[in-house]
Amino acid sequence: MEQNLSLYKIFYTVAKTGNISHAAKELYISQPAISKSISKLEDNLKVTLFIRNSRGVHLTEEGQLLYEHVKQAFDSITIGEESIKKITSLGIGQIRIGVSTTLCKYILLPYLKEFVEAYPHIKITIHCQSTFHTIKMLENNQIDIGLIGKPSNEKNITFHPVMEIEDIFVATKQYLKNLELREEHSSESIDDLVQVKGEPYPLKEAEIFKKANLMLLDEENITRVYINEYFNTHQIETNQILEINTMELLIEFAKIGLGVACVIKEFVLEDLISDRITEIPLSTPIGKRAVGFAYSRSTYLSPSMRSFIDYFKINQIASEE
Repeated sequence: MEQNLSLYKIFYTVAKTGNISHAAKELYISQPAISKSISKLEDNLKVTLFIRNSRGVHLTEEGQLLYEHVKQAFDSITIGEESIKKITSLGIGQIRIGVSTTLCKYILLPYLKEFVEAYPHIKITIHCQSTFHTIKMLENNQIDIGLIGKPSNEKNITFHPVMEIEDIFVATKQYLKNLELREEHSSESIDDLVQVKGEPYPLKEAEIFKKANLMLLDEENITRVYINEYFNTHQIETNQILEINTMELLIEFAKIGLGVACVIKEFVLEDLISDRITEIPLSTPIGKRAVGFAYSRSTYLSPSMRSFIDYFKINQIASEE
């Protein structure tokens, strides 16, 4: 078939123009070369494709049948070329993004709003799932880019940090007071714990984690892995754990006084300021971690992807200034 492609191009041009000399001019080859190619194609197919006369050539019945199929093929190629030109000139394209529900709400959506306004012709597809699944989809080329917490192994991933986030433990003051009363401690001491910042309270901290209803993201979430490592490193004992699969529910459950929740500080600043929840001081704060856009090193960076990455970098520089 590959050897016949040039023959079909010549056949198509001759059939379209109805004249060998016109086809030769359009293809920038000699008339004898045109005639030789037509003869070769006829020999390959073992049919006569053209009838020659003084005014030019016209298709035989077999030639007309072949022309209809060849014309459809070349029309499809032309449409493909025009589509590519349109994509290039107008910036039309598609980007598949993987992101957790939490990062989508608090980080991706504000960024996407401005990007879509700047590039309205680019189609955006959002796949919401855990960071673990997002990384797997990147590896399997099922998405183009992901917004994730910085992975421990960046061997096959290019990572562009967006911001740092800090994990903290929060609860309502009433819940902490009730917890203290249940353990037959004074409510005054727990007030000191939740109101004073920067003071070490290792004993009370240990009691809170051991006795409280501790609300954490489930094991499918990379944040849970990070918190489990913190507990193991500092030998923190926990007994009552309620697993929840979204950060939004963790925050809401904490606000209604259901327990102590591990949340991302940057996402609950308004609730902390309004005193709906309070941060529990830790003797050893949990280290901050980076969140950013990641894509496979083997991924082809389409014009749409390059626009997305460049737009992010430009806006990040502007925000830092």
